[in-house]
Amino acid sequence: MNISQASEKSGLSVDTIRFYEKSSMLPKLARDKRGWRTFDGPSVDWLLVLERLRATGMPLTDVKRFAVLANGSGSQSKAAAMERLQILERHQALLKQRRAALEACEQFLKFKINIYRKQVKP
Repeated sequence: MNISQASEKSGLSVDTIRFYEKSSMLPKLARDKRGWRTFDGPSVDWLLVLERLRATGMPLTDVKRFAVLANGSGSQSKAAAMERLQILERHQALLKQRRAALEACEQFLKFKINIYRKQVKP
């Protein structure tokens, strides 16, 4: 499939896909005889991985490092797997902290809403 089709399937813009490729975040893509990128199932699946990591708020530098470790030479090594695991665990801990902060904010809002409901209740 071409880049437009990959964009449609992944939900990423064509510009984002091109950026990911230029940033070495994608595995080497095949090219057709015109030199245009061709995407297969695994490359679209990888775009979805990148999209999910970014959707969680993972910093781009961490996404890039994760991608390089996953797609580079030595990607199957235990050391590369360990570093990818550390990136994911570190980000998971950050999400847990953010979730706790949001829950505290939500509790505050509920408290304030209850005060104002009592004030406006006829």
